[in-house]
Amino acid sequence: ASFCFQRHVRCSHNRQIMFAVISLHSNLGLRPSGVELLPTELLRAGLQRRLKARHAADIHPLEEYDSERSTVTGLLNGPALRNSALALADGVAGVLREGDIPLVLAGDCSVILGALLGSKWANRSMVLSDRVGLLFLDGHVDFYRPDASPTGEVADMDLALAVGRGPSILAELDDSGPLVMEDSVVAIGARDADERDQVGSQDIRDTDVMLFELSTIRSHGIESIATEMHTALVQQDCHGFWCHIDADVLDDALMPAVDYRQPGGLAPSELVALLRRAVETDRMIGLSVAIYNPKLDPSSSCANLLVDTIVNGVSDWR
Repeated sequence: ASFCFQRHVRCSHNRQIMFAVISLHSNLGLRPSGVELLPTELLRAGLQRRLKARHAADIHPLEEYDSERSTVTGLLNGPALRNSALALADGVAGVLREGDIPLVLAGDCSVILGALLGSKWANRSMVLSDRVGLLFLDGHVDFYRPDASPTGEVADMDLALAVGRGPSILAELDDSGPLVMEDSVVAIGARDADERDQVGSQDIRDTDVMLFELSTIRSHGIESIATEMHTALVQQDCHGFWCHIDADVLDDALMPAVDYRQPGGLAPSELVALLRRAVETDRMIGLSVAIYNPKLDPSSSCANLLVDTIVNGVSDWR
């Protein structure tokens, strides 16, 4: 039987749950370009206020960004990212044990490692299976091997690491196996297939990940994809799923404030539709937002659009 933290809280504490914001001020998985300012800017744009959320934690990595790529793992900032993931996992697990919904505002997509680990820790403490799912809304699939990554940035390969593919320093954050099983991942919105094929990324299409690339969305329509997503998330053999939003899943014409731009993307209304259907499953246990770069958004128009989209998508999730 599926388990929902929300239901558990209402029954055991007789109170309304709320979002709890964890700000992860980090650029370790990308580069020191400004993404570490994402939490501050989205809070300034009203995200916490509009969701009536509480503040849970501010996490600042102890280590500085190191631009030297490891000759052993092929990664940038591997040890620092491991420490950051463990600190975030502790914060996420704490929020879930208190019965609230973690909303993690982070610099880059490596956030999913700590978020998934914290979800597993919370499940274990409640004597549940620690298997969790992942809804991955991203303009890229983030499935590179270190040797194929042009940069060594973990934001190139966070999804691969989450399913256990890659250097053990991040692919094996604890002894329970992958953070998420491939058949428990639904990835939506990628439009980087040509780039992946050219550079030589391992092919996510050869895995058990359920992948809906942008071309499929355009040929089938967002409502059809949202329905398939909903069905898959409900049928997962997991105690809930984590939802991750990369800002570059949105149309580049409307969301240019990202470090790795590419043409096209979802309309804000399409992302809202996906989020609303995800909320309807009553199985979402947390949400993370990453990659938006305030330094590329001097007018704050992208911040306001991102906040509007998230609020419209999840405002009924309480």
